[in-house]
Amino acid sequence: MSSRIKVVQSLAGAEVGGAENYYTRMVCALAEREEFQQYAFTRPNSFRVPRLEQAGVEVNTFRFGGRFDFVDHWQYRQALKKVAPDIVLAYMNRASSLTPNGDYQLICRLGHYYDLKYYRHADYWIGISKGICDHLIKGGMPAEKVFHIPNFAEEKSVESIARDSFDTPTDKPLLLAAGRLHVNKAFDTLLQSLALIDDAILWLAGDGPEEGALKRLCEELNLSDRVRFLGWRNDIASLMKTADIFICPSRHEGLGSIVVESWLHNCSIVATNSQGPGELITHGETGLVTPVDDEKALADAIQQLLVDPDAAKRLADNANKLYYQSYSKKVITDQYSDLFINISAER
Repeated sequence: MSSRIKVVQSLAGAEVGGAENYYTRMVCALAEREEFQQYAFTRPNSFRVPRLEQAGVEVNTFRFGGRFDFVDHWQYRQALKKVAPDIVLAYMNRASSLTPNGDYQLICRLGHYYDLKYYRHADYWIGISKGICDHLIKGGMPAEKVFHIPNFAEEKSVESIARDSFDTPTDKPLLLAAGRLHVNKAFDTLLQSLALIDDAILWLAGDGPEEGALKRLCEELNLSDRVRFLGWRNDIASLMKTADIFICPSRHEGLGSIVVESWLHNCSIVATNSQGPGELITHGETGLVTPVDDEKALADAIQQLLVDPDAAKRLADNANKLYYQSYSKKVITDQYSDLFINISAER
């Protein structure tokens, strides 16, 4: 083995998304460590690829096509052989299933409670929450080869945006929610909660298959003048700097990386007790947690912080302190670095 550990980080992924953004952050963070020589294997992407290359990482792009895309699969395997990595870290189903066993240590990283059939051939597994790690172990993966390493947020200084952006009245409470407009995110429950709260304005950042249904629900609830659909945004941190409270109403959420992002940016949070946020947040200490799909409980928790800004600030300050203790870029990158060094020594 050379003095530098060769690491391939492999992600198929969508054009945009939380996992895709985290992949980019993780590759760039590890690129700052002199002990590693990194290669990014991913799909062509006008945002991701230039950022990875700017960080000094060699990028190889593939279609990561379906089961009958034999040429692309062959090219992917040939690229792995050419790099001859010590470690391959594969993200999510597609990249994990397409990465064969080889003369390297294969680590599969799970950000949700995925079907484990895509991951059984790996040598090691990373779960970004304790619940996902339990899912892996209960599914038959050896506990000593399963590691809990959560996500860190994008740590860069940002400015708030103007509170009157998107034609928003400045004298009203301002709520923020963000994520793919998918049934798992339960933005329909959030809208039903908003109908129980006087005056508050909601910025909803994201796009997805539920957009039409959510807009129709706004009309039914007479909320059209109080909800701003912002589309997909790359400035969530700036939105957090402006909003009074961040809301995570999910029905299902592997970790809720958006939770730690709100902690970093001192935005108090109200979340439902879905898998990840329920694990991360200590109710009354680092945020407020309510039952899944309980619009009244969610509305009551939001209202509790709106009428008591000192309590909201205390939660945000507690959460920010916890972020730097346990979820910061340095803390998480150290954990990956230690894991890679330890398992590469076993080859």
